[in-house]
Amino acid sequence: MTISKAKLPDKSLLKIDEKSYDYIDSFQGNFIDKNGNIDITKIGKLFFSSGPKWIDNLFVLRNKLVRLLGLKTSGRITDRQKMLDNFKCEKGEQLGLFKVFDKTENEVILGEDDKHLNFRVSLLIDKQTENKTDKNLIISTTVKFNNWFGRLYFLPVRPFHKLIVPKILKGIINNIDDSKNK
Repeated sequence: MTISKAKLPDKSLLKIDEKSYDYIDSFQGNFIDKNGNIDITKIGKLFFSSGPKWIDNLFVLRNKLVRLLGLKTSGRITDRQKMLDNFKCEKGEQLGLFKVFDKTENEVILGEDDKHLNFRVSLLIDKQTENKTDKNLIISTTVKFNNWFGRLYFLPVRPFHKLIVPKILKGIINNIDDSKNK
């Protein structure tokens, strides 16, 4: 499976405000949806459960550090699986640090606004027109800095972000593939 760098898709809801972002990146990978049952809600749930354990550990460390600075954290997640089971990926819902800002048939926009920066994550299923079972999954991230502290905060985050997003994307696609083989 190949995960590659991509451009912010023209089909994405985030494209409208593209010029206002201070940072943008996108990564894409392909998957096959033979039964046509992989929808954006399933992708949204997989986003929260497909990363390697070291990513969870990084978020725990991040939350401990930024809490001291008065930034938003995901809070204590005592029963993550129960939260995931109840998560419908609907506009206005919150799971950890991520709020659902918008949702269409093929895209969900997650993110958060904080005093230092605002970020959005787009999970977009791009259906291939020539082959209805082949699909691209594109994860795009946008960041808008609200002040100098946002820029400073993002300096050490950026290299980790570029490692984390492709790993999560690969994990989502692996989980899709695993569920087809069961």
